Amino acid sequence: MAQNGPISEGLHMKPQTPAKPATPQSPAPPDVAGAAALSICESLLLALNDRNILPEREIMGILSDAAAGHTGASDRKADAAFHTAVADLINRIIHSGNSVRRP
Repeated sequence: MAQNGPISEGLHMKPQTPAKPATPQSPAPPDVAGAAALSICESLLLALNDRNILPEREIMGILSDAAAGHTGASDRKADAAFHTAVADLINRIIHSGNSVRRP
């Protein structure tokens, strides 16, 4: 029994080729994505604190958890050096006080 309608007609449609992804004009330096992510996260944390959504202690907890997640994160020497550097940077942010606005 043949069916007529969008479902049966869709079975006979030609597959569409996916659109080609846009290619960047020039490759970005490797640290651009990390710097952008850091700026976005910093802005979000500041906004959450400014609007009394997250208190300072919660923001410090988020940062401490992030640093702890990178501490001892890999057994491979190259990866361990990267994770140690990330944890060190987060800890410097915590200790510098730049993660929240102070009056």
